[in-house]
Amino acid sequence: MRLVSYLLDGEPRYGAAVADGVIDLTRRIGRDFSDVKALIAANALADAQEAVAGQKPDYALDKLVLLPPVLAPEKLWCIGVNYAERNAEYKDNSDLPKYPSLFVRSMSSMTGSGQPLEKPKVSEQLDYEGELVIVIGQGGRHIPREKAWSHIFGMTLCNEGTIRDWLRHGKFNVTQGKNFDRSGSIGPWIVTSDELDPRGPHDIVTRVNGEVRQQDTTERLMFPFDFIISYLSTFATLKPGDMIVTGTPTGAGARFDPPRWLKVGDVVEVESSRIGVLRNTVAAEQ
Repeated sequence: MRLVSYLLDGEPRYGAAVADGVIDLTRRIGRDFSDVKALIAANALADAQEAVAGQKPDYALDKLVLLPPVLAPEKLWCIGVNYAERNAEYKDNSDLPKYPSLFVRSMSSMTGSGQPLEKPKVSEQLDYEGELVIVIGQGGRHIPREKAWSHIFGMTLCNEGTIRDWLRHGKFNVTQGKNFDRSGSIGPWIVTSDELDPRGPHDIVTRVNGEVRQQDTTERLMFPFDFIISYLSTFATLKPGDMIVTGTPTGAGARFDPPRWLKVGDVVEVESSRIGVLRNTVAAEQ
């Protein structure tokens, strides 16, 4: 199933994306499960599948304002430098890291597929980072690596947009440059694990105005999904609906000489062949 969140008459709703539209689940099961996170927490995917069986779409997908599929996850984790070639970009002769780099983002820094990516007034250095996202189903603490796969509800995509010249405003952190309002996006939907095996392999491609800038596969992750889940759960309880953005391949705009920052009007697409396309156009902050 492809679970999508969207606005209708100014109110957030959710549904199942099908070939020719969206079947509204808020109408059918919203009294029991108010949103995608509630559906995940209740382990109620079967209820959603039963609700859409034999149903025709209620809306055309292109007529809806899409939102990030999980509207208010308790945690939005981001893994940094997780592809081997991305690590090599730093040219510091360092060995592969023993543990992943990690930071968090607020959901206000994210928008949905088809919505504007916001280039802030204070910077010319809006950059793209195409990434795969795992969505936690069953929560837990101290999750053994061999059991981690069963904790994945599904997968989606992220453009983990970054304001490069704000990454080091503080000496030892990247938080500022990773949390500008609407500088990134998540979507277009979650593909559930019963239809898409998270073990993969999964491809990831980022395009700017149709030009391929990033391309890689999860076969080359330094820290696979099962390791990440086990590692995070060592110090934090994972909750249903938590999202983990798993790292970007080489080829971000900052790595070109000269750098290739995003401009107003640029179209950024993040694609994985078995998930779909996350597409956003850059707009100026108002």
